[in-house]
Amino acid sequence: MYTTVNEEGILNNYAPEAKLYYAEFPTKAQQRRYAFQGAVAVLFLTSIVLIALGVS
Repeated sequence: MYTTVNEEGILNNYAPEAKLYYAEFPTKAQQRRYAFQGAVAVLFLTSIVLIALGVS
């Protein structure tokens, strides 16, 4: 941990910085899974909206 002291004697603590890394592009299998999850989410939300409209 990095610590400094100002002229009044007050300590300032700084958290250590995390190492940076670059994200990797998703594989074809991950892309298919994300597309499937998106389709399921759209169907779920559409059904909720249609049920709400039907009940009201």
